[in-house]
Amino acid sequence: MGEKPPATAMAPSDLVQTAAGRLKKAVPLMLKHQIPTTPINYALWYTYVGEQQPELNKALDDLVAQYHTLPPVSGELLYREHLADPVELDVRDMRQNLEAMATELGNQLKDTNLDATAFQQKIDANFSRLERIDNESLSLEQVLNLVRNLVKESDAIRESTSYFTGQLAKAQQEIDSLKRRLEESEKDIFFDALTGCLNRRAFDADLAGLLAQAPEGCCLILCDIDHFKHFNDNYGHQLGDQVLKLVGKRLTEACRDGVKCYRYGGEEFALLAPSSNLRIARQLAEGIRRGVEKLTLKDRRRDARIDNISASFGVAQWQPKMTARSLIERADKQLYEAKRLGRNRVMPISG
Repeated sequence: MGEKPPATAMAPSDLVQTAAGRLKKAVPLMLKHQIPTTPINYALWYTYVGEQQPELNKALDDLVAQYHTLPPVSGELLYREHLADPVELDVRDMRQNLEAMATELGNQLKDTNLDATAFQQKIDANFSRLERIDNESLSLEQVLNLVRNLVKESDAIRESTSYFTGQLAKAQQEIDSLKRRLEESEKDIFFDALTGCLNRRAFDADLAGLLAQAPEGCCLILCDIDHFKHFNDNYGHQLGDQVLKLVGKRLTEACRDGVKCYRYGGEEFALLAPSSNLRIARQLAEGIRRGVEKLTLKDRRRDARIDNISASFGVAQWQPKMTARSLIERADKQLYEAKRLGRNRVMPISG
């Protein structure tokens, strides 16, 4: 396949200016929404402020509205869908823009050094004037003004060079890291092959991200298929896999308003509900429970219909000072109680 004809090239100065402008817009947005400054997030928000991919912009807007931040797994999936695929993005153009960003940062560092040189020249000039006080017959007031200027400019050079040089050097390192990461292939897999749900790795990453960035109202629902061993023992593992697929599909279909479904392990699933509360999360779990108990499946080997599928649910809401582990333990305790009381129910009883 031949290469696509190159787009109209921008002049180097225009490219640098555009890249620098995007960088100055992207970073404040990331800070506002508490987006971690990872290379992938830099790439997403750099593209976002360029306003050239409406679908990406809408997806980012929706995620931020739902989660008040950008969950790590969602960010990686958006990156793969909209940026990493060559069909969606001219990678060379992205890299060219990143080179321009790095060039702009380098120029800003040079500008800071030039400012320092200019300050030094002013200080030298003031010292020269001090040395010529007698010859120029300066008054006491003029001498004091000269000293005041000397002190002021000394403070300015110290503050300017210390702060800006440090900040720009740090930014330069981050952009260089972004360039390296963009060249690497992304091989992480976040989906469970059997059910199509997000997997445990995705769950761990998203839960950690939510609790670190936007924990208020975060609810966890743990779901365990009742008597799952019975399906495997009596009908075979192939039918057991079908039960997992069917329940996973029902859970995924019930996800709305930013709720995401994960296969937590074995016959257990987890749902993360951001910006919610215990009452709403319970209602969601109860609706899913009723949906699961209506599921039916045909056992082709015995020509029989399986209609006794059910699941138990434990729900917990994040509280201040809770860790990811303690939130999981609280939901798991509620799940254990649901099973102890006879299964096919949601605990706690009320929100």
